Amino acid sequence: MAAVRIDHAVTSGTFSLDGETFDVDNNVWIIGDDTECIVIDAPHDPLAIVRLIDGRDVKAVVCTHAHDDHVRWAPALGRVTQAPVLLHPDDAVLWNLTHDTPPDGPLTDGQTLLIGGETIQVLHTPGHAPGAVCLYLPSLGTVFTGDTLFQGGPGATGRSYSDRDTLVASIRAKLFPLPDDTVVKTGHGDDTTIGAEKEALGNE
Repeated sequence: MAAVRIDHAVTSGTFSLDGETFDVDNNVWIIGDDTECIVIDAPHDPLAIVRLIDGRDVKAVVCTHAHDDHVRWAPALGRVTQAPVLLHPDDAVLWNLTHDTPPDGPLTDGQTLLIGGETIQVLHTPGHAPGAVCLYLPSLGTVFTGDTLFQGGPGATGRSYSDRDTLVASIRAKLFPLPDDTVVKTGHGDDTTIGAEKEALGNE
């Protein structure tokens, strides 16, 4: 069996909330082997995501949170790939701003997803959004943080349904216990490491 790997694309589009719209570039991450995979977020340009899937059996479309630049194409991608769309229930209020029908299933803190013989751990990390989650892949020493943690610090908390203190507490409780050399793959921008972000956050 081929080893599990991480595939990546950057897609461009917009993010809208609180009556404002911004141009954004989003990372799309796919975890899998040569036969099966999961997709992390479905923002813009679904054809680019389908190309990255490359004919593999998609086990799930996993949403790190429900801001529209992360879930706009999730239902359509789920239909095309015959895969369930999974979201933490606490983000239903944001999901409903973009979609009229609910996602296919929930994500819960401590849940595990199995892909290519490897386990992915779901970590509920509210703050940027109420139902934000991160996905930890121990076998590759990697955590996918969506908009919870970036290179240089926590995600944004200036908009509806976000809270800075909650976000920092989530990062400290769920992400900083991971090994310092854990690679952080984010929803936007470049990779970082848990150790680097511990230092960046300091004593806040």
